[in-house]
Order: sequence, then C-alpha cells, then structure tokens
Amino acid sequence: MTRSVLTVDDSASIRETIAFTLEAEGFEVVGAADGSEGLSQVQNRRFDLVITDLNMPVMNGFDFIRGARATPNGAGVPIVMLTTESKPEAKAEGKAAGATGWINKPFDGEKLVTIVKKLVG
Repeated sequence: MTRSVLTVDDSASIRETIAFTLEAEGFEVVGAADGSEGLSQVQNRRFDLVITDLNMPVMNGFDFIRGARATPNGAGVPIVMLTTESKPEAKAEGKAAGATGWINKPFDGEKLVTIVKKLVG
C-alpha cells in the first residue's frame, strides 16, 4: 500500500525536492502552495503524513496545523514543520499548534526519508 504525503510550502522548488526525494522511496506526494490550499487538501482526503513550511502567504504553517487538527482527516496524522525558522519560541508554538516534529531547512534528503519512514511506519 502506497503511503501518501502532503507537502505544504510556497516554494515550488522545495515541494519538488521533497516530492523527488520521497517518490523515489515509493511515497505518493501531493503539493500545496500555501496553508489555505493545504487545508483544502486535508479536508478532502486523509494523508499518512504532512510536511509544512511555517512562513507562507495566505495562511502560515501554525494556522494550517491548527486548521488541519480541527478536521477529521487531520486528527492523529503526523505533521512535520520544515522551515528555516529555528527559534525555540517558534518550535514551542509549533508544538502547541499540533506539530509532531521539526526539521530545519536546508534539509538532508536521507534524514528526511528516515524521519518520514519512522513516522508513517
């Protein structure tokens, strides 16, 4: 069974890099360009894992996570923040919003794969 990952990031190159990295490992990857688009995706289908940026137009990562957690499809799904932000206060807010984990950009592809596989089983 193919595991699905939603990646929410306003950078097309980051979405493409994540997709390239995870699709090579057999994951289905769906992209969204901002938190609002990501939330629409979560409302319409359940993913095995979500990877989201923090700083995006329209809806930031924290608001996206809160919205996703409030939907049946977002409850209990691992959500990983992938961002350049590294302040402890931001990490604490991410955790409070419902983030499962945090990865700083730039990211290592092998590390990303390891984390994703650990979280989706």
